[in-house]
This record gives sequence, structure tokens and C-alpha cells, in this order.
Amino acid sequence: MNLYAIRAIYIFELSRWFRTLSQSILAPVISTSLYFVVFGSAIGGRMTAINGVSYGAFIVPGLMMLAVLTESLSNASFGIFMPKWNGTIYEVLSAPISWVEAVIGYVGAASTKSVILGMIILVTARLFVPFQISHPFWTAGFLVLTAISFSLFGFIIGIWADNFEKLQVVPMLIITPLTFLGGSFYSISMLPPIWRKITLFNPVVYLVSGFRWSFYGASDVGVGLSLTLTVAFTALCCGVIWWIFRTGYRLRA
Repeated sequence: MNLYAIRAIYIFELSRWFRTLSQSILAPVISTSLYFVVFGSAIGGRMTAINGVSYGAFIVPGLMMLAVLTESLSNASFGIFMPKWNGTIYEVLSAPISWVEAVIGYVGAASTKSVILGMIILVTARLFVPFQISHPFWTAGFLVLTAISFSLFGFIIGIWADNFEKLQVVPMLIITPLTFLGGSFYSISMLPPIWRKITLFNPVVYLVSGFRWSFYGASDVGVGLSLTLTVAFTALCCGVIWWIFRTGYRLRA
């Protein structure tokens, strides 16, 4: 394992992130604060508790998942897309490092950014609503696993995209709607039976439910199923990335 190569890619990606802290940190925190003001205060005051949890506290895990999913995708996809766009990807491909080491560097940096952002949003949420974390170990586990899995997915998107428009298609038109419809702001038990069954085909439901269980000990689906599907999605992304490097798909002219 070439630790020097991993460290070089990892530090380079983190350095680029720190140069744009106002965009990387301030914007998501302001957006999250607005969600708490609108949903937590204005709307939450008119809603009854869900599974014994106040509405303002109930949406905390959903808002964290929304931010982590979005940032993981954008950080990882942009991180690998830019070397493709400016041609420096060939330096990485010709260097004496394996695809595993390159992926660890890029995905590790993207996951680190997302986890840091998730923790900042958790602290920000504490300023608006009181909440508890029943299973802190599982909270950290779900947070890290989700950041890694969607950073891997973002890495795939960054390789697939050949222009800036395609880079935004999946996050804007697919992931964000799925997140909003995945129980981030409500419990799927509140839906009519037919829509509840349809919602179960949304993979984000299992991420949000598992993460919410780690906070309050209650979820819409079993925590074991949530964990299993998240691990399966991570393994699937790893398999796709292995195939990409093996075939050179969108990497070699």
C-alpha cells in the first residue's frame, strides 16, 4: 500500500476544500438554519410529536442526511471530474499507484469533508432544538458509512460525466428529490398505505430511518435492513469502480 500517494491525494483534496470554506461550510449551515426556522419553528409548533419526539428534533437526522448525501456526491464527483477536465488525470493513471490507493485518497477526502459538515450541522441543530442521541456509536457508524457510500457513488458520477451539466444532473434531479421524499421531514407511517409501499422503493428511506433510529431508538424500517442495504450499496459502488479502472471507461482517450 502506497501510503505516500494516498496522503498526497487526500491532503490535496482537503486543501482545495479549505480554500473555499465559505462555500463549503457557511452555505450548508445557513441552509440548515433556515430549515429549522421554517420547519422546526413555524411548522413544527403546529404539529404533534412523532413517536414521542417533537417535530423540530425529529427532522434533525433527516437534515443531516440531506447535507451529507449532497456534499458527499458533490465533493467526490467534482474531485475526480476536475483532473479529467484539465487532463491531470493521466498523471494519476501513469503514477506507480493502484486504483485502490487513488480511490482511497479521493473518496477518503470527500468522506472526511462530509463527516465534518455533518458534525457542524449537528452542533448547529443544538442551537435550535433540544434532542438526544440514544446510540452514539451507531450514529457515528451510519454517518461515516453513508458518507463513504455516497462519496463512492459521487466518484462514479464524476468519471461518467463529460461536462459540468452532467455533473449536476444526478444530484439535482435524482438524489435531492429522493432525499426529500425519503422521510427526511416526515415519518412514512403518516402516508396512505399505497404511498407507503411505493416509498419503500426509495433507497434513501433506509438511510434516514437507520440514522434516525440511532438518535431516538425508533424508525420506519428495521435498523438491520437499513444497515444491510447501505453496506450492499457500498459494495456495489466498489464493484463499479473496479470495473471502471479495469476497462478504462471514460478515463483513457
